Amino acid sequence: MGALTPERLPILIVDHDPRARAALAQDLRAAGFDAEAAAGCREALARLARERFGLLVVAVGMPEMGGIELIAALRSRAAAVPVILTSVRGSVDEAVEAMQAGACDYLLKPFTRESFAASVRKALSLSAGEGAPAPVRRSVDPDLAQRAIITQDPRMLEVLATARQVAPSSATVLIAGESGTGKELLAAYIHRHGLAPGAPYVAVNCAALPDTLAESELFGHERGAFTGAVARKVGKFELAGKGSIVLDEIGEMPLALQAKLLRVLQQREIDRVGGGMPIPVAARVIAITNRDLSQTVAAGGFREDLYYRINVISLRIPPLRERPGDIPLLARHFMEKFNSQAHRPAASFSAEAIELLCRGRWKGNVRELENAVERAVLLADGQTILPRHLQLAPAAGSTVEAAASGGIPLGTTVWEMERQLIMGTLSGVQNNRTRAAELLGISIRTLRNKLKEYREHAGALAAPKAAKGRGTEIAASAARGLPAH
Repeated sequence: MGALTPERLPILIVDHDPRARAALAQDLRAAGFDAEAAAGCREALARLARERFGLLVVAVGMPEMGGIELIAALRSRAAAVPVILTSVRGSVDEAVEAMQAGACDYLLKPFTRESFAASVRKALSLSAGEGAPAPVRRSVDPDLAQRAIITQDPRMLEVLATARQVAPSSATVLIAGESGTGKELLAAYIHRHGLAPGAPYVAVNCAALPDTLAESELFGHERGAFTGAVARKVGKFELAGKGSIVLDEIGEMPLALQAKLLRVLQQREIDRVGGGMPIPVAARVIAITNRDLSQTVAAGGFREDLYYRINVISLRIPPLRERPGDIPLLARHFMEKFNSQAHRPAASFSAEAIELLCRGRWKGNVRELENAVERAVLLADGQTILPRHLQLAPAAGSTVEAAASGGIPLGTTVWEMERQLIMGTLSGVQNNRTRAAELLGISIRTLRNKLKEYREHAGALAAPKAAKGRGTEIAASAARGLPAH
C-alpha cells in the first residue's frame, strides 16, 4: 500500500473552544474529510511528533500559544504540514502577519461551510502538488477579513470612486483622515482594485518602528551588518514585491529615515543595511496620516520634498460626524457582526437608540461606534437595543440624552424639541430631506408638512412686528435655517 497523500491524511483542528472544534470537525466530515481535534498548540505539537496529518486548522488567539507561534514551532522542527489560521477578530495587519509567518490561508469567523471546504481543498492540493508545505503567501485579500467599506454618504462614495479610478496605476497615494475613520480599509480597497491584487500587501506602522532598527525593518540588512545581524533580513519593501506597501502614520517617521524613503521613491531602489548593491523595488506606496502634513512641513517635522513626492494622489476620508447617514447603516452592520460572534439571537435598535447614535459626535469615528455597538450587544437583555445599553457619555450630544439628564431648559415645549431635532438632522445631512426623513423615522411627506408648519409659524411671529417697520429683519431671522421648498 502506497504512502498516504495529504488529501487522505486526517486534518487536525486546533482550538481551545470545544464548541468551535466540534463545529469545524462537523463541517469537515460533511465535506468528506477525516477530522481530529486538539485543545491547544502544545497538544498539537505532541501529536505531530507521533502522528501524520495532511493539514492543520489553527485558531490565532489561544492561551499559551497561538496559531502564528505554532507555525514558527513547526518551522523549527522542519515539520512539513500546511496550516490554515482562523480568527474571531481579524484585521488586515493580523492577516498579513499570518501570511508572512507561512499560513496558506487566513479565515475570519464566522465563515460558511462552503468557503471553509474550498480553502481546505486548495491547501491540500497545493501541498500534494509540491510535495512540500503550502508556499508562504505574503499577500492578503482584504475581503477575507470581511472588512468592506460600508457607506451611502455622497462624499465617501466620491472618495471610493476616485480610489477605484487611480487603483490600476502605480501612483503613490496619500490617505488622510482622523483616527478611526477607516484609512487602512481604503488602502486595502486600493490594493484589491490595483494592478496586482494577488500580490503581497504589507503594512508598516511608522510610529512603532524603533529608531535603531527602522532602516533595517524597511530595507533589510545583510548578515554581519551590525551586532546581532546573524542572518540576512529581507525588508518590508522587498517583501511587498509588486504589491502594495502601506506606510501608516507616515507623519511620525524620523527625518533621517524620511531622506532615505525619498531616495527609494525617486530611484525605485533600496540599499540593504550593510549591502553593496542597490536592489530594485516595484511595490506601490500608500501613505496614511491622521495629521495635516502641510502644517507638519511648515513646522519642520516633515520634509517638504517627501511630502510632494507622496502626495501624488490625495484622498481624505471625512469624519463620521460629517456623514451622519452612515451611522445607522454602520450600527446595524456591527450589530449583526457581534450578534453572530456572541451567538446571540437577531436583535434590532429601538428608534430612540438610533436617534441617540445619530446625534453623537463620535470623536473616535467608526472605531468608537463599533465599540459602542459591541458593548450594547453584550449588555442587551432582550432582542431590542435601548439607549441605556449603549452607555454613551453625555458629551455624545443627543437630544434624548439631554432630556434624560435634565439638560433641556425649563419651559421648552415638545413642539420646540421636535423642531430642534428636525432642523438639527437636516443641518447634519446638508438639507437632504430624503436622508433626514430616514434618520428621523418619518415619511418625506411628514417632513415637508413639518417644515411648512415651521415656516408658517416663523411668518406669523414676524407679521405683527413687520407693521412696526422691523418685520423684514425679524422674519428673516426667525426663518433662518429653514430649507427652501
